[in-house]
Amino acid sequence: MPGMSTQQFSWHHLNQWHFGIIPIALLGIALYLYASAMRRVPTWPRTRAAWFALAVVVTFLATESVIGVYDMTYFSVHMVQHLLLIMVAAPLFALSAPLDLAYDAGNPHLRRVLDSRALGLVMHPLFAFAAYFVFIPLTHLTGLFNLMMEHEWVHHTEQIGFLVVGYLFFRVAFGRERGTTIHRGLRLVYVMAAVPVDTFTGLALVMSSHNPFPSYVAMAPAGSTPRSILNNIHLGGAIMWIGGDALMLLACIPIAVAWVKWETVRTKELDKELDAQGL
Repeated sequence: MPGMSTQQFSWHHLNQWHFGIIPIALLGIALYLYASAMRRVPTWPRTRAAWFALAVVVTFLATESVIGVYDMTYFSVHMVQHLLLIMVAAPLFALSAPLDLAYDAGNPHLRRVLDSRALGLVMHPLFAFAAYFVFIPLTHLTGLFNLMMEHEWVHHTEQIGFLVVGYLFFRVAFGRERGTTIHRGLRLVYVMAAVPVDTFTGLALVMSSHNPFPSYVAMAPAGSTPRSILNNIHLGGAIMWIGGDALMLLACIPIAVAWVKWETVRTKELDKELDAQGL
């Protein structure tokens, strides 16, 4: 880990777990609800269930493994956790289409809720983009981050926020679920338009000349100096900047492939229509 010498670092530091009752219970409940809904919808694609299970595994590793042990000690580790939640686990949850499953398996009352205007507003592409655009700098460049360091419940709320905001963003980017969607080609623009948010936030941290989070002084390992804490914040900013941009570009690949396939099919259909009309 950052701040440890080669002699100090060993498998012991990686093989640590942070088993929190509440996070594990929430993940267990999520798995139970998804599995229960699947039993009511026998035709539900098993691939989507696999995406959901993988998302739960990534979330578990991000919060309960060694990453969860050091996420409030090293800023760089917190950034790794952040990227795993919002850019790995959240897209996997989006691919699993949980709201569509809930709609197919739910009763009329649940369907009315899912069809409500309020939920439709939350699921709208503009709302999802705005939430991502605001949430990233808000949780890393303001006093909210310091508050998270001081209160465990704020920290866990932030983790849930990463998943929710990431899910809202990527469900639009992938267009898997029902509701307001955008053109397949515009989905690439939608994702690329969010890249500057991660870049700006990461660069702001990399270029910081002082520690913007005083609580890290108390949370840092014994023997940490102001310079080592600042260097770790710079490292976290670099992870946010380079890692975040790389993951966003990676997400563009399946979106581009799906767009090309759709355009190919659409072109063939238009050709058939024109041939039928003798044009």
